[in-house]
Amino acid sequence: MNDFSMVCRVLGTLFYRHPQDATLAPLLALIAEGKLMVHWPLEQDDLLQRLQKSCDLPALAADYTRLFINNAADGGPDAAVSPLRSDWVAQGAPEVIPFLQQLAMPRGDGPADHFGALLLAGSWLEDHAQLDETAAQRQLFDSYLLPWSQGFLGKVEACANGDFYRTLAIVSREALQALREELDETPDDVPQS
Repeated sequence: MNDFSMVCRVLGTLFYRHPQDATLAPLLALIAEGKLMVHWPLEQDDLLQRLQKSCDLPALAADYTRLFINNAADGGPDAAVSPLRSDWVAQGAPEVIPFLQQLAMPRGDGPADHFGALLLAGSWLEDHAQLDETAAQRQLFDSYLLPWSQGFLGKVEACANGDFYRTLAIVSREALQALREELDETPDDVPQS
């Protein structure tokens, strides 16, 4: 897994999975122990230290639930911030699904237009695409992630109770910018003869 894929996978997983999800436990342990910083390819050590200091599972679980999970059906409050593109951009999910199908990306159980799922798609593209991965990644970023990510991440930063998700929003904003710049520096893939 290269740096681009790792950044997309880590950030996507942190947004897509509830902190109490067992698959997230190893990643949260890396963050809590300060070991993610050693492997992180971006210059964000101060922010990663803030994540480490605020990596308290009960607090994360409560903040994640309040921020991203809609409990209105159960009589509870609406989520503070929708992680779905379709709540930020007209035609959010319907546009994403054909794009991902065209790339032969496996479809998960959750919403295809979830912020975390779109980042995970970036990782999958980097790891599995054969040709034109850079063009597909540019399209993913330019059409499906960047147009709404600033508003989404800004609202996460404003609405988070604890420092973890507030900091994660800042890390993600900087990372998206760096990843998109990296795509501009990468020449389009050309078929090998």
